[in-house]
Amino acid sequence: MTYRFHAEVWRYPGESAWHFITVPAHYAEDIRDLTSEQRRGFGSVRVVATIGSSTWATSIFPEKSSGSYILPVKKAVRTAQGLDDGAPTEVTLELV
Repeated sequence: MTYRFHAEVWRYPGESAWHFITVPAHYAEDIRDLTSEQRRGFGSVRVVATIGSSTWATSIFPEKSSGSYILPVKKAVRTAQGLDDGAPTEVTLELV
């Protein structure tokens, strides 16, 4: 299953430099249903993510406050795509 959406990059509020994108909530239930027997540690779901010309294998993680999932966006991707905190971007997620 593949999901395409627009979202903003956000920085984790703390000392770390982790940046994330929140998957739109309306996809969360579908993802939970499709991956109920494939989830890994912390409820993570394996995906292939694409932002611009960057594609990488990673996982999305459940996030309680939004009721959805969050996608970590590593520095190499942010640099290659010119993304910073608050930057809007188009994301493609493919469930693995």
